[in-house]
Amino acid sequence: MRIELEKRPDVSKLFGVVSPLLALVLTLIFGAIMFAMLGKDPVEALDAFFVEPLLEVWSLHELAIKAAPLILIAVGLAVCYRSNNWNIGAEGQFTIGAITGSYLPIVFYDWHSPLVLPLMLIAGALGGALFAAVPALLKAHFNTNEILTSLMLVYIAQLFLDWLIRGAWRDPKGFNFPVSRDFAPEAVLPAIWEESGRAHWAFTFAIVAAIGVWFMLRYTLKGFEIVVLGQSERAGRFAGFSSKKMIWFSFLFSGALAGLAGICEVSGSIGHLQPAISPGYGFSAIIVAFLGRLNPLGIIASGLVLALTYLGGEAAQLSIGVSDKVTRVFQGLLLFFVLSCDTLIYYKIRIIWSRVRGGAA
Repeated sequence: MRIELEKRPDVSKLFGVVSPLLALVLTLIFGAIMFAMLGKDPVEALDAFFVEPLLEVWSLHELAIKAAPLILIAVGLAVCYRSNNWNIGAEGQFTIGAITGSYLPIVFYDWHSPLVLPLMLIAGALGGALFAAVPALLKAHFNTNEILTSLMLVYIAQLFLDWLIRGAWRDPKGFNFPVSRDFAPEAVLPAIWEESGRAHWAFTFAIVAAIGVWFMLRYTLKGFEIVVLGQSERAGRFAGFSSKKMIWFSFLFSGALAGLAGICEVSGSIGHLQPAISPGYGFSAIIVAFLGRLNPLGIIASGLVLALTYLGGEAAQLSIGVSDKVTRVFQGLLLFFVLSCDTLIYYKIRIIWSRVRGGAA
């Protein structure tokens, strides 16, 4: 017996729309089973995970804070993936963006000017783009697998951040703790509604980026180029499009958004550099991108869902006493079911039975 996947002649548009919802329902079902195996009441656990974080105004602000980097990064990744370029290293680009954007408030901490914050945001986006240029260069000119190169660069970025914070950028007044100086008020991303919570302008940047990219993909020649080259590089060449230029564009664009997310997170949520600035936003954004069907508007909704798993995981630790690893399990289940449902939309499973023939040699 062997199992084969056979491509369907016709793809159901209905199931294409319903697929993410089905994946979410399956995740909740298997999550409930997991909580039961842990000896927790599934209803109470799911309530703590997905309902309690939505009942208070301050927690909605926290939801926006966690959704902002996920949406920003995922929108950039959607451009990459739709053009058939597989950037898996957004976590590293996020980290480098945080480092380059933090150069001004750490090195020139005595400079107080309204220009500090805009320059930080620009430096963060440029840092992420330049770091993403490394796998773009290797793929465009040496045909190197971008999945491996972009992923390995994540560890270089994280170790570089750790080296800086424990060395040259360590706060001399920080009692030897591995943190940088606190950012000056001019270098802090302001809150949107300071009276009700601490959600900052990164969430607005994320929404604007999603709408802008949606418009680009739907109504511009560049968006048409992305779609055509993603579906068929050969057809793109006949249309006069360059696959090498698209590699550069998609990587630089996604790296810039990841770098912008990094400096926004450091400036708006943390207020200084430290060895751990991300719970894995760069990797979780891959789930966000696919759950949103690589559609920037869908990514807004899926980014809020994934942000809720982070927020709900923290709430569940306190209310029902589960490990923080439960959040990772939920995100892994969600990615598994999203990809599984997508596979079954495009392919059908065939079971082939083969008889064992016996006979004399």
